[in-house]
Amino acid sequence: MPNLPDVVLWSIPAFVLLTVVELVSYRLHPDDDAEGYETKDAATSITMGLGSIGFDFLWKIPILAVYTAVYELTPARIPVLWWTIPLMLLAQDFFYYWSHRGHHVVRILWACHVVHHSSRKFNFTTALRQPWTTLTVWPFYLPLIACGVHPAALAFCSSANLVYQFWVHTERVGKLPRPFEYVLNTPSHHRVHHASQGGYLDRNFGGILIVWDRIFGSFVGEDDRPVYGLTKNIETFNPLRVATHEYAAIARDVRAARTWRERAGRVFGGPGWQPGTPPQTEAATPGPAAAPAAAQQPEPAA
Repeated sequence: MPNLPDVVLWSIPAFVLLTVVELVSYRLHPDDDAEGYETKDAATSITMGLGSIGFDFLWKIPILAVYTAVYELTPARIPVLWWTIPLMLLAQDFFYYWSHRGHHVVRILWACHVVHHSSRKFNFTTALRQPWTTLTVWPFYLPLIACGVHPAALAFCSSANLVYQFWVHTERVGKLPRPFEYVLNTPSHHRVHHASQGGYLDRNFGGILIVWDRIFGSFVGEDDRPVYGLTKNIETFNPLRVATHEYAAIARDVRAARTWRERAGRVFGGPGWQPGTPPQTEAATPGPAAAPAAAQQPEPAA
């Protein structure tokens, strides 16, 4: 088994330090055009992050079993060397793009990912607002295991991708020089991704690299000031409800459906799917049919 460091564990002190620095920066230099921090929102995001650690450990048991079985069955082997690790990171980032995009356009997958978009703030604690039901993510990476990437190497690459994305959750960093903005996912690009209005919906899915969005037609640059959150926001700070509200909405819609086609659409269609809506073929199509959480109903405050 490759002996690779736990990137997330080693990064926790940096997460804490950067969060404190950002929080202090808002106190010393307030910005009326930025959302900043709100105590309940930040506490919910941190709680979601802590909870995700426990649930991810639980989900890793069956996922690791599947990955190990596939790895043992494939004759391919990719060694963990200084020059193969960057290639594995590149491949993992490619499949992350498709996983991320899929979790925006299939409602049962969106029910997992919606948690990360449920804050109306955009700061470093938003990066910690992670779902508790990530069991839907693992199938997207099976091709890497089948090609001979060791499960431990995949875990390392996924952790590195997650750590990179922490710093892009901020309004305190403007646009970077053009070469960086063209290649990398940056705070500017990720602010667009977390926005809930118009042409910003379902855009900029890249993890480390933004070039995948440029190649596959889902890129939009930051122009208008983003409005964060969902198209229909939830009015709760209860972590359990934040984690499960879209699953509950799906269950309600399925119970109310009149046909099996409608039931399937409520589960596997886009988040804004309605009976009579044509199949959604473009993940990056703006408008109500592509709107994340368009089917959500506001939740009472908790």
